Amino acid sequence: MQSASFDTPDAEIAALRALLAERDAALAERDAILAEREGALRNAAFEIERLKVQLATLRRDRYGQSSEKRASEIGQLEMLIGDLEEDQAQAAAEAEARKAKGQSGKPRRPALRKPLPEHLPRETILHEPVFACRCGCTDPARLSRLGEDVTEVLEKIPARLKVIRHVRPRYACRACEAVLQAPVPDLPVEKGRPGPGLLAHVLVSKYLDGLPLYRLSAILAREGVEIERQTLADWVGRGAWWLSRLAEAIGVHAMRQGVIWTDDTPIAVLAPGRGRTRQARFWVYAFDPRPWHGPGAPAAFYRYSPDRKGERPREHLQEFKGWLHADGYTGYDTLTRPQGDRPSQILHVACMAHARRKLFEVFQATKSPIAEEALQRIAALYAIEAEINGQPAPQRLTERQARSKPLLDALHGWMQAQRRRLSGKSALGKAMQYALNRWDALARYLEDGRLSIDNNLSERLLRGIAVTRKNFLFVGSDAGGERAAIIYTVAETAKLNGLNPEAYIASVLNRLACGHPVTRINELLPWNFKPETPSAAIG
Repeated sequence: MQSASFDTPDAEIAALRALLAERDAALAERDAILAEREGALRNAAFEIERLKVQLATLRRDRYGQSSEKRASEIGQLEMLIGDLEEDQAQAAAEAEARKAKGQSGKPRRPALRKPLPEHLPRETILHEPVFACRCGCTDPARLSRLGEDVTEVLEKIPARLKVIRHVRPRYACRACEAVLQAPVPDLPVEKGRPGPGLLAHVLVSKYLDGLPLYRLSAILAREGVEIERQTLADWVGRGAWWLSRLAEAIGVHAMRQGVIWTDDTPIAVLAPGRGRTRQARFWVYAFDPRPWHGPGAPAAFYRYSPDRKGERPREHLQEFKGWLHADGYTGYDTLTRPQGDRPSQILHVACMAHARRKLFEVFQATKSPIAEEALQRIAALYAIEAEINGQPAPQRLTERQARSKPLLDALHGWMQAQRRRLSGKSALGKAMQYALNRWDALARYLEDGRLSIDNNLSERLLRGIAVTRKNFLFVGSDAGGERAAIIYTVAETAKLNGLNPEAYIASVLNRLACGHPVTRINELLPWNFKPETPSAAIG
């Protein structure tokens, strides 16, 4: 910058004032730009919250009518929210960069972050300062350590494939000419190349992550390993064969519990010779005693059927006796109806969430005060359930009889009175009638502390299928649906018992291939599973 000469002090003062005015104008322009960007960020934040509310509503209603359309809307909303959040992150990065360069702006409030999980391995990188003090000291031994600041960064190590070479030396005896050699190692796929870990990865990727085999083949190709889709399909078939006995044992366990939750979801299956698809079903029969600290282990038993005929649940539940949480599907009627003079061995527990959902749809469309009051009354019942969740079954039963029963009786009387005033053809009248027609089953959760107010457990366990089926489009055959049910049973039950499904399946496949007797299959059930010792672990 060149220095200026001034003839008089007044000229110098005028020039300085002009420079100050120019600086103030530049600062004002920058502040206006920053304010505009902050306003845009606030508007983006409001829009993200609005879209998240809309997304939550769609997710709650995803099992209703037009589920495929809603699934598409959910995907579009998730992408839109992702784009807006990326815009926010980019704008925040630009603001931080300006701040680092010394530009003014409001300081950003540090985000409240959850600590990274303790079970993750940690690598420490030590960053020592330059040992040069103002006094000229460069000897670290003369410095006193005051403490340290630690910044933890979560990093991803790319998946790594490796080759395990099984070397079997041959020895010959010079005296008797006998040849000695160790037997061929036992592998899940005989004469095949996948180890248990890779086979488990393929199974979990396909069924839990919804990754079609042709995409998985392309991912492996990026790792430099060419594996055709047909080869992966063969691995899946063999893996399901190994796990079939384990899935059967899980099903036996679930059916013996005396209280289960069930639901079903559609899946398209290719019709042979037609080039078209038909609709089949996946069913789940689940048990989870954790809400009442009951005995037994949680389990999820999946079944596949080529249709939704009433004979399907009758076949699945022919050995079951007890409480059955289910929706209003008429296929359950013959199971829960008395057989002549004998009472039914299965008692239907209806789902309050289904009744509430129909009322919520009416309220959302019409803002009806009657629907709003019904929702508030149902919310009071759910508030009690939230309080007693995790308490022993006898205590839950006592609380429900003392607190929930009066509210439920009052709701029943109120609904009957409102229903008489409403047209049976109106949406609200139909929603009320839906609940009243099933009232005995809706109130049945008051009779036992093990029961729940809704059927959400089984709905949650079908959510993964509902989300990933848009990637599959369809299953290739009925046999493919049965294979999928086997894998879902083993993987989801492992998750319910706090296990990593991929690591668990890998270990189970390794043990079965190495000769674990089928008569001791119960030792491999997720709740009995004991990890292998390091010496026996898969390499």
